[in-house]
Amino acid sequence: MDFALTEEQQMIQEAARQFAESELKPVAAELDKTGNRELLLEKLKALAELGFMGINVDPEFGGTGAGTIAFSLAITELARGCASTATTTSVTNMVAEVIQAVGSEEQKARYLPKICSGEYAAGSFCLTEPSSGSDAAAMRTRAVKDGDEYVLNGSKLYISSAEFAGVFVVWAVTDPDAPKGKGISCFLVEAGTPGLVIGKAEEKMGQKASVTNEVSFDNCRIPASNLMGEENRGFRIAAGELAGGRIGIGSLGLGIGLEALDCARNFIQEREQFGQPLAKFQGLQWQLADKYTEMEAARLLLLQAAWQKDAGMAFGPAASMAKLFATEKANEACYTALQMHGGAGYTRDYPLERMARDVRITTIYEGTSEIQRLIIARHLLDGMR
Repeated sequence: MDFALTEEQQMIQEAARQFAESELKPVAAELDKTGNRELLLEKLKALAELGFMGINVDPEFGGTGAGTIAFSLAITELARGCASTATTTSVTNMVAEVIQAVGSEEQKARYLPKICSGEYAAGSFCLTEPSSGSDAAAMRTRAVKDGDEYVLNGSKLYISSAEFAGVFVVWAVTDPDAPKGKGISCFLVEAGTPGLVIGKAEEKMGQKASVTNEVSFDNCRIPASNLMGEENRGFRIAAGELAGGRIGIGSLGLGIGLEALDCARNFIQEREQFGQPLAKFQGLQWQLADKYTEMEAARLLLLQAAWQKDAGMAFGPAASMAKLFATEKANEACYTALQMHGGAGYTRDYPLERMARDVRITTIYEGTSEIQRLIIARHLLDGMR
């Protein structure tokens, strides 16, 4: 098995690493403290100009076309600089991918260049609702056909980048009499459409510059041509794209975890106690060895899932395993790194407290760790049957 990256993948990884070092790390603390929208939008625009908003989108539509492995590498490096920026980049890439995968030629030509170029600062997924999170098939938002339009009514919750997204991918029930999960359709709704209402930003524990809002639809009329794929068959689109998104969130967790461990490694080599650097103590050495080993295992799981996706193979179970392991172990890595800093890690003079807050959500969004375990277990048991 060849683990070597292609020249293009190495270039994308290095470009993301350099951007994180020079553009994101210097402003990450400010973005966390103030949620500076202008500064975040400036960084997102720069990332778009470098080709990071359409990494797996065909160059015909303005994308980079570099594939899922390159996407995973890029998100990992960006997360080392600023988790909020990496999250926005990851979600926007997945919005572009779903449009490319199931959109009509007209939809792809209309929206993909705007996403990839940065004309749209971001894209948003509207799936979660106040009464349906992990059980997405229980959604209540309705879309009713009225002539050559659909009328949307309902609410979505915890929608990333809603305040400055240019386009929303929205799931809604189109056949309320169909079996659960079977009467759902997928739509594109442009920002500024009458009846599309963006609520206040949520006050979150971490990833504070990654804006998260409630999105409501109040007799929101959209052209019937904004339907993506077939009517009443949109839920399988959601399931497929969530699997791809799990590679992105796992990669994001990996990046935060690696950066936290790097900070700890540097700190224990400089900090002295009992007449010698902390790095001389075997207990800390072993903790560091264990956590870096787990991060490397997470990287391999993520790259395997990305490779399967690029190869056109069934990658859902692999993505769930990668997301589960990477995000759980990244949380542990951040906790361990903070502990190695002692009291200093609990202060804002060091970035560990921010990383510990930023990484926490990775085991929750794009499918909780518990849901990943259900997916993996079903795959194993179905295979036995």
